[in-house]
Amino acid sequence: MEDVLALYHEPYDEDRPVICFDESSKTLHKHVRDPLPVRPGAVARKDTHYERNGERKIHVATEPLTGWRHATVTPRRRKREFVEQMQELADEHYPDAACIRVVLDNLSTHNPAAFYEFCTPKEAREYLDRFEFHFTPKHGSWLNMAEIELSALRTQCLNRRIPDAATLRTEVAAWETERNEIPVSIDWQFTADDARTKLHRLYPTIKKNEED
Repeated sequence: MEDVLALYHEPYDEDRPVICFDESSKTLHKHVRDPLPVRPGAVARKDTHYERNGERKIHVATEPLTGWRHATVTPRRRKREFVEQMQELADEHYPDAACIRVVLDNLSTHNPAAFYEFCTPKEAREYLDRFEFHFTPKHGSWLNMAEIELSALRTQCLNRRIPDAATLRTEVAAWETERNEIPVSIDWQFTADDARTKLHRLYPTIKKNEED
Protein backbone atom coordinates (compact mmCIF):
# COMPACT_ATOMS: atom_id res chain seq x y z
CA MET A 1 0.00 0.00 0.00
CA GLU A 2 2.70 2.47 0.98
CA ASP A 3 4.60 1.73 -2.23
CA VAL A 4 1.59 2.82 -4.31
CA LEU A 5 0.88 5.86 -2.12
CA ALA A 6 4.49 7.02 -2.36
CA LEU A 7 4.32 6.67 -6.14
CA TYR A 8 1.20 8.84 -6.31
CA HIS A 9 2.94 11.72 -4.53
CA GLU A 10 5.98 11.87 -6.75
CA PRO A 11 6.20 14.96 -9.01
CA TYR A 12 5.24 14.61 -12.64
CA ASP A 13 7.97 13.14 -14.82
CA GLU A 14 7.22 12.72 -18.52
CA ASP A 15 10.09 10.25 -18.85
CA ARG A 16 8.62 8.06 -16.07
CA PRO A 17 4.81 8.42 -16.33
CA VAL A 18 2.55 6.83 -13.72
CA ILE A 19 -0.32 4.93 -15.33
CA CYS A 20 -3.21 3.27 -13.49
CA PHE A 21 -4.73 0.25 -15.23
CA ASP A 22 -7.87 -1.78 -14.50
CA GLU A 23 -10.68 -3.71 -16.21
CA SER A 24 -14.45 -4.00 -15.92
CA SER A 25 -17.32 -5.76 -17.71
CA LYS A 26 -20.44 -4.63 -19.50
CA THR A 27 -23.38 -6.95 -20.21
CA LEU A 28 -25.07 -6.11 -23.51
CA HIS A 29 -28.88 -5.79 -23.48
CA LYS A 30 -31.05 -5.44 -26.58
CA HIS A 31 -34.49 -3.88 -26.43
CA VAL A 32 -37.33 -6.33 -27.11
CA ARG A 33 -39.53 -3.41 -28.15
CA ASP A 34 -38.31 -0.02 -29.33
CA PRO A 35 -38.42 2.61 -26.55
CA LEU A 36 -41.02 5.38 -26.78
CA PRO A 37 -39.28 8.77 -27.05
CA VAL A 38 -40.17 11.77 -24.92
CA ARG A 39 -43.00 13.90 -26.32
CA PRO A 40 -45.21 16.72 -25.04
CA GLY A 41 -47.11 15.48 -22.02
CA ALA A 42 -45.24 12.16 -21.78
CA VAL A 43 -41.83 11.05 -20.56
CA ALA A 44 -39.63 8.61 -22.46
CA ARG A 45 -40.51 4.98 -21.73
CA LYS A 46 -38.91 1.61 -22.33
CA ASP A 47 -40.08 -1.95 -21.89
CA THR A 48 -38.79 -3.70 -18.78
CA HIS A 49 -38.05 -6.81 -20.85
CA TYR A 50 -34.77 -7.10 -22.71
CA GLU A 51 -32.63 -9.67 -24.49
CA ARG A 52 -29.12 -10.49 -23.27
CA ASN A 53 -26.57 -10.13 -26.04
CA GLY A 54 -23.33 -11.28 -24.45
CA GLU A 55 -20.69 -9.43 -22.49
CA ARG A 56 -17.60 -7.37 -23.25
CA LYS A 57 -14.56 -6.42 -21.20
CA ILE A 58 -13.40 -2.83 -20.88
CA HIS A 59 -9.74 -2.05 -20.19
CA VAL A 60 -8.96 1.43 -18.86
CA ALA A 61 -5.56 3.10 -18.54
CA THR A 62 -5.28 6.60 -17.08
CA GLU A 63 -2.49 9.01 -16.25
CA PRO A 64 -3.96 10.87 -13.25
CA LEU A 65 -1.56 13.83 -13.28
CA THR A 66 -2.27 14.80 -16.89
CA GLY A 67 -5.95 13.86 -17.14
CA TRP A 68 -5.39 11.39 -19.99
CA ARG A 69 -7.28 8.11 -20.22
CA HIS A 70 -7.77 5.37 -22.80
CA ALA A 71 -10.43 2.65 -22.89
CA THR A 72 -10.44 -0.49 -25.02
CA VAL A 73 -13.31 -2.96 -25.50
CA THR A 74 -12.43 -6.64 -26.01
CA PRO A 75 -14.40 -9.91 -26.04
CA ARG A 76 -12.28 -11.45 -23.27
CA ARG A 77 -9.90 -10.62 -20.42
CA ARG A 78 -6.89 -12.93 -20.54
CA LYS A 79 -3.12 -12.65 -20.31
CA ARG A 80 -3.08 -12.00 -24.05
CA GLU A 81 -5.28 -8.92 -23.65
CA PHE A 82 -3.13 -7.69 -20.76
CA VAL A 83 0.04 -7.96 -22.83
CA GLU A 84 -1.63 -6.22 -25.78
CA GLN A 85 -2.73 -3.33 -23.56
CA MET A 86 0.78 -2.90 -22.19
CA GLN A 87 2.27 -3.08 -25.70
CA GLU A 88 -0.11 -0.35 -26.81
CA LEU A 89 0.98 1.84 -23.89
CA ALA A 90 4.65 1.35 -24.76
CA ASP A 91 4.44 1.55 -28.56
CA GLU A 92 1.65 4.07 -29.20
CA HIS A 93 0.98 6.23 -26.16
CA TYR A 94 4.40 6.48 -24.48
CA PRO A 95 7.00 5.53 -27.12
CA ASP A 96 9.58 8.00 -25.75
CA ALA A 97 9.17 7.20 -22.04
CA ALA A 98 12.20 5.64 -20.41
CA CYS A 99 10.08 3.81 -17.83
CA ILE A 100 6.31 3.37 -17.67
CA ARG A 101 5.20 2.81 -14.08
CA VAL A 102 1.90 0.92 -13.98
CA VAL A 103 -0.38 0.57 -10.95
CA LEU A 104 -2.64 -2.50 -11.17
CA ASP A 105 -4.24 -5.16 -9.01
CA ASN A 106 -3.11 -8.75 -8.44
CA LEU A 107 -5.41 -10.37 -11.01
CA SER A 108 -3.85 -13.61 -12.26
CA THR A 109 -3.71 -12.27 -15.83
CA HIS A 110 -1.56 -9.32 -14.73
CA ASN A 111 1.59 -11.38 -14.90
CA PRO A 112 4.72 -9.80 -16.42
CA ALA A 113 5.94 -13.30 -17.35
CA ALA A 114 3.05 -13.43 -19.85
CA PHE A 115 5.13 -11.30 -22.22
CA TYR A 116 7.24 -14.39 -22.85
CA GLU A 117 4.13 -16.32 -23.94
CA PHE A 118 3.26 -13.90 -26.74
CA CYS A 119 6.60 -12.32 -27.69
CA THR A 120 10.03 -13.60 -28.54
CA PRO A 121 12.37 -13.67 -25.53
CA LYS A 122 14.23 -10.62 -26.87
CA GLU A 123 11.00 -8.64 -27.40
CA ALA A 124 9.64 -9.66 -24.02
CA ARG A 125 12.81 -8.50 -22.24
CA GLU A 126 12.78 -5.19 -24.14
CA TYR A 127 9.18 -4.51 -23.12
CA LEU A 128 9.73 -5.49 -19.49
CA ASP A 129 12.80 -3.27 -19.28
CA ARG A 130 10.50 -0.34 -20.01
CA PHE A 131 7.87 -1.22 -17.40
CA GLU A 132 7.79 -0.99 -13.62
CA PHE A 133 4.72 -2.69 -12.12
CA HIS A 134 3.28 -1.60 -8.77
CA PHE A 135 0.61 -3.96 -7.45
CA THR A 136 -2.11 -2.92 -5.03
CA PRO A 137 -2.43 -5.16 -1.95
CA LYS A 138 -5.13 -7.80 -1.55
CA HIS A 139 -8.50 -6.12 -0.83
CA GLY A 140 -6.82 -2.83 -1.71
CA SER A 141 -8.05 -2.27 -5.27
CA TRP A 142 -9.52 1.07 -4.09
CA LEU A 143 -5.93 2.34 -4.15
CA ASN A 144 -5.97 2.09 -7.95
CA MET A 145 -7.07 5.42 -9.44
CA ALA A 146 -8.23 3.60 -12.58
CA GLU A 147 -11.27 2.60 -10.51
CA ILE A 148 -12.23 6.29 -10.36
CA GLU A 149 -12.23 6.42 -14.15
CA LEU A 150 -14.23 3.21 -14.38
CA SER A 151 -16.78 4.68 -11.97
CA ALA A 152 -17.08 7.78 -14.16
CA LEU A 153 -17.43 5.56 -17.25
CA ARG A 154 -20.25 3.56 -15.65
CA THR A 155 -22.09 6.70 -14.51
CA GLN A 156 -21.65 8.79 -17.64
CA CYS A 157 -21.80 6.16 -20.37
CA LEU A 158 -22.70 2.62 -19.31
CA ASN A 159 -25.73 3.30 -17.08
CA ARG A 160 -28.18 2.28 -19.81
CA ARG A 161 -28.88 -0.53 -22.19
CA ILE A 162 -26.29 -0.99 -24.92
CA PRO A 163 -27.36 -3.55 -27.53
CA ASP A 164 -24.14 -4.76 -29.13
CA ALA A 165 -20.35 -4.60 -29.10
CA ALA A 166 -20.13 -2.12 -31.98
CA THR A 167 -22.36 0.36 -30.16
CA LEU A 168 -20.39 -0.16 -26.96
CA ARG A 169 -17.09 0.60 -28.70
CA THR A 170 -18.56 3.74 -30.27
CA GLU A 171 -20.00 5.03 -26.99
CA VAL A 172 -16.86 4.29 -24.99
CA ALA A 173 -14.70 6.02 -27.61
CA ALA A 174 -16.94 9.09 -27.51
CA TRP A 175 -16.74 9.16 -23.70
CA GLU A 176 -12.94 8.88 -23.84
CA THR A 177 -12.65 11.74 -26.35
CA GLU A 178 -14.87 14.03 -24.29
CA ARG A 179 -13.01 13.30 -21.04
CA ASN A 180 -9.61 13.85 -22.67
CA GLU A 181 -10.66 17.16 -24.22
CA ILE A 182 -11.50 18.69 -20.83
CA PRO A 183 -9.09 17.13 -19.46
CA VAL A 184 -10.11 15.78 -16.04
CA SER A 185 -7.18 15.05 -13.73
CA ILE A 186 -7.35 13.22 -10.40
CA ASP A 187 -6.22 14.99 -7.23
CA TRP A 188 -5.30 12.08 -4.96
CA GLN A 189 -5.29 13.12 -1.28
CA PHE A 190 -4.77 9.92 0.72
CA THR A 191 -1.16 9.62 1.93
CA ALA A 192 0.96 7.06 3.78
CA ASP A 193 0.63 9.18 6.93
CA ASP A 194 -3.16 8.99 6.58
CA ALA A 195 -2.91 5.22 6.15
CA ARG A 196 -0.82 4.83 9.29
CA THR A 197 -3.43 6.76 11.26
CA LYS A 198 -6.70 5.47 9.79
CA LEU A 199 -5.59 1.92 9.03
CA HIS A 200 -3.32 1.42 12.02
CA ARG A 201 -4.91 -1.95 12.79
CA LEU A 202 -3.52 -3.35 9.55
CA TYR A 203 0.07 -2.61 10.55
CA PRO A 204 2.02 -5.22 12.50
CA THR A 205 2.54 -4.51 16.19
CA ILE A 206 6.08 -4.50 17.51
CA LYS A 207 6.21 -6.48 20.74
CA LYS A 208 9.07 -5.63 23.03
CA ASN A 209 10.91 -8.38 24.89
CA GLU A 210 9.76 -8.46 28.48
CA GLU A 211 13.43 -8.43 29.60
CA ASP A 212 14.04 -5.12 27.81
